Amino acid sequence: MTDYPTVYPDTDQQHGDAETAREALNRVRNEVRKAVVGQDDAVAGLVIALLCRGHILLEGVPGVAKTLLVRSISAALHLETSRVQFTPDLMPGDVTGSLVYDNRSGEFSFRNGPVFTNLLLADEINRTPPKTQAALLEAMEERQVSVDGQARKLPDPFVVAATQNPVEYEGTYPLPEAQLDRFLLKVHMQLPPRDVELEVLARHAAGFDPRDLAAAGVQAVAGPADLAAATRAVRTVEVSREVMGYIVDVVQATRSSPSLALGVSPRGATGLLNTSRAWAWMQGRPYVTPDDVKALAPATLRHRMQLRPEAELEGLTTDGVLNTVLASVPVPR
Repeated sequence: MTDYPTVYPDTDQQHGDAETAREALNRVRNEVRKAVVGQDDAVAGLVIALLCRGHILLEGVPGVAKTLLVRSISAALHLETSRVQFTPDLMPGDVTGSLVYDNRSGEFSFRNGPVFTNLLLADEINRTPPKTQAALLEAMEERQVSVDGQARKLPDPFVVAATQNPVEYEGTYPLPEAQLDRFLLKVHMQLPPRDVELEVLARHAAGFDPRDLAAAGVQAVAGPADLAAATRAVRTVEVSREVMGYIVDVVQATRSSPSLALGVSPRGATGLLNTSRAWAWMQGRPYVTPDDVKALAPATLRHRMQLRPEAELEGLTTDGVLNTVLASVPVPR
């Protein structure tokens, strides 16, 4: 049996800050439920992305509240947010910003694009050409944009919450593997079951307007300081050598799977480490268990794997292959 630590390895003051931050993040999740019904996994995923300063890809058919979710989280956390509707004619400067000539001064000045924000909602990211996607890739990886040979730092935190429709392929540009690997999480937002959809209709019948979050009662119940304290606390969560070995065994098993042409990269392993720590902290534990790793593996790893053509013809999915891998890797005790 692995001996897990039972105390936070920080000071009493830091422990108090961590508890305050956890309560604040829990209030945020409850606040979002006033606007978004039945998407708890997606809500938790977006909170984890913010805690880890990572990016998240939300995939679902139109109408499952992808945009509403991001707007609600932003309102509850009082974060600066920008939204970009990605289209085939979107240029890199429309996202990053550009140099503008001032007739009065006779000089060029830089005008910030929507990427200069804390939470960027990239709606239908796969509808823009590779050139614009590449500009966003630099922002995601380096937390900066380069315009006219000059690098400009983005605010902290900077997180991209991108959405895409999984069933519409006409007029889309599939995200390259290099860009997919920059997303910490990929969360599937499913169609709701009957009882959840009935609750959605009941709220609309009572006057709910998704364009007016304030009227729905969504308020700022936390702020950037709470998020920063939570991020620091997550970094103190202990991960035993055995659990780290389990993460490595899982990602290496994907690389040797006969169903996959591309397995999980080392970046995926570090991503799973970080998301597992965030999830453990959200549950009130100062250590990571194998169950935390299993819980976060699908959202953290599914977009980093590529099926072989013959596996696709057989009807296999990356989630199915990953479940097989998780079942085959011994769990530390």
